[in-house]
Amino acid sequence: MSKTEEHLKEAFAGESQANRKYLAFAKQADKEGFKQAAKLFRAAAEAETIHAHNHLKQLNGVKSTKENLEAAISGETFEFKEMYPQMIKDAEAEGHKGALRSFNFANEVEKTHANLYKKMLDSLGSTEDVDYYVCEVCGHTAEGSAPDKCPVCGVKKEMFRKID
Repeated sequence: MSKTEEHLKEAFAGESQANRKYLAFAKQADKEGFKQAAKLFRAAAEAETIHAHNHLKQLNGVKSTKENLEAAISGETFEFKEMYPQMIKDAEAEGHKGALRSFNFANEVEKTHANLYKKMLDSLGSTEDVDYYVCEVCGHTAEGSAPDKCPVCGVKKEMFRKID
């Protein structure tokens, strides 16, 4: 791998993280009533997304939808089979309850994502219009309708947000 490719990967990761961080900052600013600060954080987050997409494009990281679904299945499967189990083990050993909860939530949800991507891949081109709902606590992703109770974290249906 060339130095430039390494730099593109590093830049993609950094810009992606900045996007998510700024969106979290915007959410907090909204909670505290600082609407203009929230708006600025969201604007910067969008710019970071543009940067990340540009870097990913240069890495040839976006392919056909079929190939992208296969890559997504692979990534999600790696996370729940290899990445998160080790993180869970380490958090348990260190007694970090907050991280353990976060890792367990993500681990369970990644399984769902892999299954949803597989289902989409298997029916690509003949899929019907289905809604998706995401739990705002753990990220559980439900197809069709929000469950009465989240199967991962147990919160009520009201904590699910419909994704457009």
